[in-house]
Amino acid sequence: MNSINKIRENIQHCKEKLLLKNDNSNLDKIVELDKEVRTLKTVSGEIRAERNSASEMIAETRKSGGDATKAIMETRKLGDDLKVIEKKLKLKMKSLKEYLYKLPNLPHDSVPQGKDKKENVVVRAWGDRPKFNFNPKTHIELGNNLRLFDFERAAKISGSGFSLYTGKGAHIERALINLMIDHHTSIFNFEEMFPPVLMRKESMITTGQLPKFEEDMYHTELDNLYLAPTAEVPITNIHRDEIIDGEKLPIYYVSYTPCFRRESGSYGKDTRGLLRMHQFNKVELVKFTKPSDSYSELESLTEQAESLLQKLGLRYRVIELCTGDLSFAAAKCYDLEVWAPGENKWLEVSSCSNFESFQARRGNIRFRDIKTNKVDFLHTLNGSGLATPRLLVALLETYQTDKGKIKFPEKIAKFLGIEEIV
Repeated sequence: MNSINKIRENIQHCKEKLLLKNDNSNLDKIVELDKEVRTLKTVSGEIRAERNSASEMIAETRKSGGDATKAIMETRKLGDDLKVIEKKLKLKMKSLKEYLYKLPNLPHDSVPQGKDKKENVVVRAWGDRPKFNFNPKTHIELGNNLRLFDFERAAKISGSGFSLYTGKGAHIERALINLMIDHHTSIFNFEEMFPPVLMRKESMITTGQLPKFEEDMYHTELDNLYLAPTAEVPITNIHRDEIIDGEKLPIYYVSYTPCFRRESGSYGKDTRGLLRMHQFNKVELVKFTKPSDSYSELESLTEQAESLLQKLGLRYRVIELCTGDLSFAAAKCYDLEVWAPGENKWLEVSSCSNFESFQARRGNIRFRDIKTNKVDFLHTLNGSGLATPRLLVALLETYQTDKGKIKFPEKIAKFLGIEEIV
């Protein structure tokens, strides 16, 4: 959630920033509601003070033996007036919050300007494109031949957009999850968490999935719970409505969860095989930082996610998203895209984002500065470290042989704990 003070003080600047995100939200309406809320709060305070003064006068009149009937009637009227004002105030505050919840985060000044993903910027690339003396197969061909997954039976069980990992496919999927968690905990000192995957509405509001993107979420109507679209949601909400000792920042968490997304807006996109699914596995990195440190932490977060791709020997590139391609909640974001030779294209395997105080304001997550004793909103960051489906696609397609097997180089085999898939 954006700061109402920031909007109020520089509405034109905020309008310009939102337009860079292709958003034309009515900030004038927000400012108008804010003014009404502040006016009602003032009136409410004045009535409450007048009523308190009148109550004191009644007590003094009764003490001296006088008639307080008229004063009592006036006090009751003030009480009735106060109820009316507070009801109006409650409704206006609710309306203001609803508007603010639907307002995207403002892009950071360093984000390159652009209308859509075509104007994203390649920051760096790593590794060489794999070379083959044969036409490389797709992960679907390899998976079918090596009995790694069964999409037909998955569809029988759950419908389209789901996967059934089988045999060594199930083994390498599980191995990747364990490998990534162990890597981030042992190398970068992330603390492992294993959260629930059913979320209350408040948790989804904190991270920005609700209310604007409800159609993309899986929802259990009976219990009014949402399935986690990513571990970002439960992990960020660990500290909802808390004040953290500033000396404990930064806090690093790593977590695996299955992720559930309806992908309602995926019509026309490539949904073959493992490329886009309703349920998939992902290891998530979440950081809680001081505002002064969040952008250096974003750079390190991106490098931490990259380190896994380097360990696996996969060609990848880092993309800085332009303003028009930024997500709803992000102030700045880097995507990691891995090269899949069978698909002959780049596949996103991670998004590393700085949300600044956007999520913290929505979830009331604050920290206390030990030196000043001041309490303020902290900054949150998250990034995939990594998502397994497209990572598996790249691994299978990169290390395939002309015989249709998967053979990993010695160092990578040692890192993975798997030498080959036959």
